[in-house]
Amino acid sequence: MILLFFLLAVSVVSSGEAAFIGVNLGTDLSDMPSPTQVVALLKAQNIEHIRLYDADRAMLVALANTGIQVTVSVPNDQLLAIGMSNATAANWVARNVIAHVPATNITAIAVGSEVLTTLPNAAPVLVSALKFIQSALVASNLDRQIKVSTPHSSSIILDSFPPSQAFFNRSWDPVMVPLLKFLQSTDSYLMLNVYPYYDYMQSNGVIPLDYALFRPLPPTKEAIDANTFLHYTNVFDAIIDAAYFAMVDLNFTNIKVVVMESGWPSKGDASEPDATLDNANTYNSNLIRHVLNNTGTPKHPGVPVSTYIYELYNEDLRPGLVSEKNWGLFYPNGVPVYTLHLTSAGAVLANDTTNQTFCVARDGADRKLLQAALDWACGPGRVNCSPLLQGQPCYQPDNVMAHATYAFNAYYQKMAKSPGTCDFKGVAIITTTNPSHGTCIFPGSSGSNGTLVNSTSLAPSSNSSDTAGGCLAKYLYGSSPYTSSMILCVLLMTLAFL
Repeated sequence: MILLFFLLAVSVVSSGEAAFIGVNLGTDLSDMPSPTQVVALLKAQNIEHIRLYDADRAMLVALANTGIQVTVSVPNDQLLAIGMSNATAANWVARNVIAHVPATNITAIAVGSEVLTTLPNAAPVLVSALKFIQSALVASNLDRQIKVSTPHSSSIILDSFPPSQAFFNRSWDPVMVPLLKFLQSTDSYLMLNVYPYYDYMQSNGVIPLDYALFRPLPPTKEAIDANTFLHYTNVFDAIIDAAYFAMVDLNFTNIKVVVMESGWPSKGDASEPDATLDNANTYNSNLIRHVLNNTGTPKHPGVPVSTYIYELYNEDLRPGLVSEKNWGLFYPNGVPVYTLHLTSAGAVLANDTTNQTFCVARDGADRKLLQAALDWACGPGRVNCSPLLQGQPCYQPDNVMAHATYAFNAYYQKMAKSPGTCDFKGVAIITTTNPSHGTCIFPGSSGSNGTLVNSTSLAPSSNSSDTAGGCLAKYLYGSSPYTSSMILCVLLMTLAFL
């Protein structure tokens, strides 16, 4: 009987494709590292899928020739214009997609974000916006490469447990029915944001924390759908199956679900006691394993549910509750918020970069500030800067950015990567990409760390002296890379450390 219900209700089958884990970059790029540094982190973590909340040109250029699959987005504030004008949609595609492919591997366009629940006045033009975007892709022969859809909040699904009784909010039927027809006709997928954290928080104790976090449950604690007798061991699967059943309720049985956002905050205020590092690590680690195991859901076992984790970086400037700032896997300086419990070598996000970090000059940093910080590192900071002398391995490239990077990293490694040792008045940033080049091998490479020294000064202060031990600590770039006194100072300091 169970099998009969299953066969009658669904026709979604696995095509042999594997599920993937992607990441959301975040909404405020000004609060993040430069695009090149973001891409370096993606590569280091074997992340091959990323979702942008817009179509930022600098980010798309940085992603060129990486092979990383990119979902770009039409922001909500542009949706009305695109939904009311085919020409506006065509211009958007020309500017934000055609201008970047094939170098940048754009594979999907998310039109708006949770429009039905956050921007209901735009709902009447939502499907038109998707169709206009799709028409522009067809005209450029990109429709097979790039899928078009729109992310929904899972809150549009009502009566979500048991999943077999779920249905979409009836008031949105005039939008959902033509939307699902569009997805079906274009072989696209339903984009869904799934947050067991919020379901748990809003359940008033009905949903157990272990059930939300994918923790193992004894059979007696599993949730059972009385209509299908399917057993649910976690909230995530139950929500996905509720979406499938809601589509069945509208007579759509062959549209897959892709989760565009899911995660758990690592920090919260007093009203959010379960927003903790341990819970965030547990949820995201278990989510990644669950998705990559291709287990599917109880309704669709073996059918991949590709998922984008929200999000790559914490957003310190984001307004709202403390948790709103703390969904990231990494701090904006590139340091992991926590080390995921993953062991698969080479797997996405399985690289523990906690002890594989380097300190480099921040892209676009002011040259004078870099110069001052470099002087401090090679002077009061007591970094051995002799490899930067003319004729030495790290002399080239002969510019303040390259030399500052070497000096910053040498100090960072010497101080055992202690907190605050890679800031230098904001002109330095931590990266997981080894900056060594040619014969210039940076400290910290191949497990080589500098020696920890006793020091209370972890970064340049506004009143730092430009001298150390009576030596001038000033670098000059141009026709005379160093003053003779600087050369003498470095040599004396080198002898002092021998």
